[in-house]
Amino acid sequence: MSLVTKIGWVAALSLVTLASVARADDFKLSNNQRIACSRGLSAGKLNTAICKSYAYLFNVKTSEYFRCQVSLSLTRDNKEVINVQTDGGCTKKPRVFDTDSKYEFDATETEPANTNSFFGNGGYAIWVADTTQQKVRGCITISSGLGSDISKCLDMTFQ
Repeated sequence: MSLVTKIGWVAALSLVTLASVARADDFKLSNNQRIACSRGLSAGKLNTAICKSYAYLFNVKTSEYFRCQVSLSLTRDNKEVINVQTDGGCTKKPRVFDTDSKYEFDATETEPANTNSFFGNGGYAIWVADTTQQKVRGCITISSGLGSDISKCLDMTFQ
């Protein structure tokens, strides 16, 4: 292989690597991951513990985000672990702002069953700040109890 061809391949590989690194920088993980566990304990019977955790992955350029959940279920008797199951995934959510910019995000989740969750398994709050200007939007999503979520956002005013 000629030197020119080798240099071409190295340059192409470098550009692909830099492009993938730049895209990776567009995503940030929220700082407020939570875990909630429940368990049923009965003497002489099977015991089950279920833990769920939530996190948010944000696109800091477009203001789109993903709500991610992982769960683990463990069933045991008095002597051994009988079954362990895991489940999880991320669900894409809509943009918080209509235009691309440079955003900073954070999120928090209510833990089921919680005094804040009147109708269902709780809700979550998303805070998004445009780091190029003084602009902050807060969004709250809760379960309606009828199989759908209600989500509303409010632009913050500065006094």
